Amino acid sequence: MVGIVVVSHSQRLAEGVVELAQMMAPDAPVAAAGGLDDGTTGTSFEKIIYAIRDVYTEEGAAILVDLGSAVLTAEMAVETLPECRLELLDCPLVEGAVLAAMESRAGASLETIAEKVQEARSMKKLQMEE
Repeated sequence: MVGIVVVSHSQRLAEGVVELAQMMAPDAPVAAAGGLDDGTTGTSFEKIIYAIRDVYTEEGAAILVDLGSAVLTAEMAVETLPECRLELLDCPLVEGAVLAAMESRAGASLETIAEKVQEARSMKKLQMEE
């Protein structure tokens, strides 16, 4: 299975997203990398590296991020691990993580997961009357 890493500025948010993804796909390898090492808001390069190593498989790992500097920190982590098959995914964090975990559990490849989570970018939650 493809590993899934959820990167957020908030430890609680990252852990909550992982909890929801694992409810929907219990066997999927999903890890949280949220907040700084002292528990404050921010992104930790070390936490991202540890999370990648925790869920990484031969199939690779997908990395989902919440906001600006999380992208930069995750990109640095990816650059530090050139031997690994890693993909940063541009999608809504919650919907993307749940979808990625479900696809991983179903045996989808990293490339397929990257394609599928793109669909989360245009998902409508409400039907708007015109």
